[in-house]
Amino acid sequence: MILTAENYYSQEANQAYMSVSQYKEFCGSMGKIPCEAQALAKLRGEWEMEKTVALMVGSYVDAHFEGTLNLFKAQNPEIFTKQGVLKTEYRHAEEIINRIERDEYFMKYMGGQKQVIMTGEIGGTLWKVKLDSFIPDVCIVDLKVMKSIRDTFWVRDVGYMDFVQYWGYDIQGAVYQEIVRQNTGKTLPFFIAVASKEKEPDIEIIGIDDAHLQEKLIEVQGNVAKINALKAGEFEPLRCEMCDYCKHTKVLTHPIHYSELMTEV
Repeated sequence: MILTAENYYSQEANQAYMSVSQYKEFCGSMGKIPCEAQALAKLRGEWEMEKTVALMVGSYVDAHFEGTLNLFKAQNPEIFTKQGVLKTEYRHAEEIINRIERDEYFMKYMGGQKQVIMTGEIGGTLWKVKLDSFIPDVCIVDLKVMKSIRDTFWVRDVGYMDFVQYWGYDIQGAVYQEIVRQNTGKTLPFFIAVASKEKEPDIEIIGIDDAHLQEKLIEVQGNVAKINALKAGEFEPLRCEMCDYCKHTKVLTHPIHYSELMTEV
């Protein structure tokens, strides 16, 4: 299957290729509890994730830098009021865009080739990636829009950590770097170009060292076989019992002990 901008997110493409988002649905990250049952239901077209305002704001900013904002607006009329004016959250997205564009250093990183699709093989499985800004021979850049850049998150048995590890963006960097290496023969640095949704948007360019990315790549390689077995129906997927899919499909069979109500990552 040849991937294009039109079919990249299709069910067919998701069945044929692994992606970072699909991987994290099966395996999670330091801060995201995985749900194999939900991941499989999505792949089979049996479950769709709700479009939240938080995700849509990030998508709005992404669309601007992709050059597809007019299409995004046409496909998502819910971002407008009845009077045809952008809702408050998306007017703030415009402020985030303006803040980014008045920083020359940030814009250097956003000045590469946009939405470059590449494919490769990791762990014996085909993968697909879509690069926000690819500067050949220089670097790989992924654009993120976060609630806050400097928020910390508590993870049991680990402690406090930054958003990069918590949401698994280091996993993303590891996969992107490896797929680019396979396509170009060069191991390029991976950067996150991030802006916050705060009243005064904060901005940073964040690098992740190659040693850490290599650790994450090894981790990914070790998990791919299990995901393939799940997709092939070789055994039943585990349920997290906390996501919307598990709540929707839950069938009670026995009481639980009150101590089971306490769950955390």
